[in-house]
Amino acid sequence: MTEVTDEGRVAEALFESIGQFRRRVRRRVGPAWGPSGHTRAEGELLRHVRRNPGTTVSAAAHDLGMAVNTVSTLVSRLVSAGSLVRTTDPRDRRVARLELSEEAVARIGDWRDARVALTAAALEALSAADRRTLEAALPVLDRLTGLIDADAHDGVAPTPDQEES
Repeated sequence: MTEVTDEGRVAEALFESIGQFRRRVRRRVGPAWGPSGHTRAEGELLRHVRRNPGTTVSAAAHDLGMAVNTVSTLVSRLVSAGSLVRTTDPRDRRVARLELSEEAVARIGDWRDARVALTAAALEALSAADRRTLEAALPVLDRLTGLIDADAHDGVAPTPDQEES
């Protein structure tokens, strides 16, 4: 039997906590696209394009940790569904830029607002000390994410003092 390290226990607890949080918010708010809407991967791509308007297929694939051909397939489906708009870059006609359709902007915005409102209400119920602890953990979660993204950081996420140089 393999011994679980302290790091292993923390990793398991982290997955459990984040998973429970996401599932409970999703259960209360519902999916952005309703029960017959887009897949999770499509929703993830739409949220990425919302945060990065004008992104390219290859940049989105890199940022999301997906294969370029997978993102290309998702883009084709989302364009056909009317959720995504693909335009040719005027400076380089070989490059396609991605934008959300007006309908997608409204739907994602409403869904995001509902998730934020639900979470903000729950945060208000926490003690001030718990809220400060949670806020202080956010940069650590970002660095942990960077460590996992070995392609972007060669296996090592920069520490805050390294990011300044």
